Amino acid sequence: MHVKIALAGNPNSGKTTLFNSLTGSNQYVGNWPGVTVEKKEGRLKNKKEAMLIDLPGIYSLSPYTLEEVVARNYLLTERPDAIINIVDGTNLERNLYLTTQLLELGIPVVIAVNMMDVVNKRGDQIDLARLGKELGCEVVGISALRGKGIIEVAQRAVTLAQTGKGTPCAHRFDAKVEAALAAIGAKLKPEIPQEQKRFYTIKLFERDEKIVGQLKTIPNVEPIIAEVETELDDDSESIITSARYTYIASLIKDSQRKKNKEKLTTSDQIDQIVTNRWLALPIFAVVMFLVYYVSVTTVGTFLTDWTNEVLFGEIIPPAVENFLVSINCAPWLQGLILDGIIGGVGAVLGFVPQMFVLFFFLAFLEDSGYMARIAFIMDRIFRKFGLSGKSFIPILIGTGCGVPGIMASRTIENERDRRMTIITTTFIPCGAKLPIIALIAGALFGGTWWVAPSAYFLGIAAIIVSGIILKKTKMFAGNPAPFVMELPAYHWPALTNVFRSMWERGSSFIKKAGTIILLSSIFVWFTSNFGVVEGKFSLVEDLSDGFLAVLGNVFAWLFKPLGWGTWQAAVATLTGLVAKENVVGTFGILYGFAEVAEDGVEIWGTLANSFTPLSAYSFLVFNLLCAPCFAAIGAIKREINNAKWTWFALLYQTGFAYAVSFGVYQLGNLFAGHGFSTGTAIATLLVVLLLYLLFKPYKKSTHSKTVTTFVG
Repeated sequence: MHVKIALAGNPNSGKTTLFNSLTGSNQYVGNWPGVTVEKKEGRLKNKKEAMLIDLPGIYSLSPYTLEEVVARNYLLTERPDAIINIVDGTNLERNLYLTTQLLELGIPVVIAVNMMDVVNKRGDQIDLARLGKELGCEVVGISALRGKGIIEVAQRAVTLAQTGKGTPCAHRFDAKVEAALAAIGAKLKPEIPQEQKRFYTIKLFERDEKIVGQLKTIPNVEPIIAEVETELDDDSESIITSARYTYIASLIKDSQRKKNKEKLTTSDQIDQIVTNRWLALPIFAVVMFLVYYVSVTTVGTFLTDWTNEVLFGEIIPPAVENFLVSINCAPWLQGLILDGIIGGVGAVLGFVPQMFVLFFFLAFLEDSGYMARIAFIMDRIFRKFGLSGKSFIPILIGTGCGVPGIMASRTIENERDRRMTIITTTFIPCGAKLPIIALIAGALFGGTWWVAPSAYFLGIAAIIVSGIILKKTKMFAGNPAPFVMELPAYHWPALTNVFRSMWERGSSFIKKAGTIILLSSIFVWFTSNFGVVEGKFSLVEDLSDGFLAVLGNVFAWLFKPLGWGTWQAAVATLTGLVAKENVVGTFGILYGFAEVAEDGVEIWGTLANSFTPLSAYSFLVFNLLCAPCFAAIGAIKREINNAKWTWFALLYQTGFAYAVSFGVYQLGNLFAGHGFSTGTAIATLLVVLLLYLLFKPYKKSTHSKTVTTFVG
């Protein structure tokens, strides 16, 4: 008998850690039908008959976000055989709110109280048996991070699922509310299954529009609701919310004992420093500086230098060349394999070690709980500029890949804020841009320490500046969306989780190198090595005679004011639209990455001769901020779901990138002592315009929203 078990819980409750521990490598990732919300499912270890479905992290079953809609629709329509509700034991009150709703669905529920190791370390106590008795379901204490209790909770869920008996809801509201619910329930038609009537009744009382829309026959319950609202002097949804928290407070009073309520926890003591009003940003800047410095300039560079100079310099190219010569391979095919495939793909793969080091540190910071604090910190900053801290969450995700970062914007309820977040998220350097950063920092700046960290902070600055400017236009004016987020207790991450996250991000990059980058490299090699010579299609001796050079020269003039108007740089930028890694791969082909000097060292030096430090940084700025790769563009189109807005996003990104790159190069020349020119005058005007837009006052809004941040 095959059973389906849903895993539900708040964001940052340890749900993903538990899912990974229970399923291991038996995972399948896709999208929920009809939406771009990630769907994860996997078979339980040693339980082939049990499938675990990881629902999106949600705070309630009220349909305020797409994740909540997806989770609720799945639970109502698919009806899993059981639910494992993971609850953060360090923040019971907030987490049990979702629990009270899940228990109303009539589905067997097992509650997994997570982080019991942290609870015990604090000296606190949770009476799990009493909590389970009050809630009317099984409660198991676990530590998903340490792997304690997870097998037991999975076995109990499977056993419950096989019985087929739903968990009865033990909770009851105020007598007046219960009387109203009974009256509403009596009006429901038989189309609603008996076990779901409690849930539907409460949602009708709350005037849930999506639930009403699902009913074939809509009962007239407004007089019943209005009577209770008048008697209790509150709206129906607030009445239910207040009643839930009153009930939860009574549960906690009877089931939880805190050793010292007045004493600050270790997490609170750390937060006094890292979320301090004055110290938070400097600490964040230092942390991210160290992450990029170590990844790109020190440890990462050592590994990448070995990969480039030894693996793809002394080992692979000579071995492949000797083999091709030994089998009398055609010269043009040798060129394709050595200069095209090894030169292009090898140039990109050479930077994989740096990417893995970066992804390791980012995964460590995320799993430790620090990155959740950064969203909280940035909310304070963003809100001053009319943005929400919710906009920073897609940015954090975008450091790995822009596509999921763009998709994460769907958690923002305000349509204006969501569109603005989608437009600006790809300004942050993603994993695909790291090879560009590393190449510029290493080959063109000699490993200068500040180049790589500056790329990250440039992205942050571009997002903030764009947010300020766009928020002052009619298209985006308005108050920011409220920001509610759990701050998990700090903990030492499990290295297995960190390495798994690092591998998932890094392996997707390697797969891309074996597919998109490979095909792009073959295309670049053919179009650069073939052209029309004396009226005939043939192999060219000089790459400047190839088809690619012709294409590059068509666009090169556009980039001359930016300091890098060569056809090679123009072509590399264009191929970067397919995948940002192609920028490095294209340079690898055009500048002979696979060629080996007498001492066996690859020669990126020819690339350095085509740039000055100023033009190189200008090139870096443009390629970091301009329109993203095709995959990210596709994600923008799907999320915005409007052709005009998609084009606006791409034109804004490219125009902003051009303006910033232009200013960097032209004003840089002025400060370098090259005199005042027409370009300098235009750049000065752009700076004046930027300052005007930045300091132009906002239009006052007549509405305001309260922001609540729950700290665990």
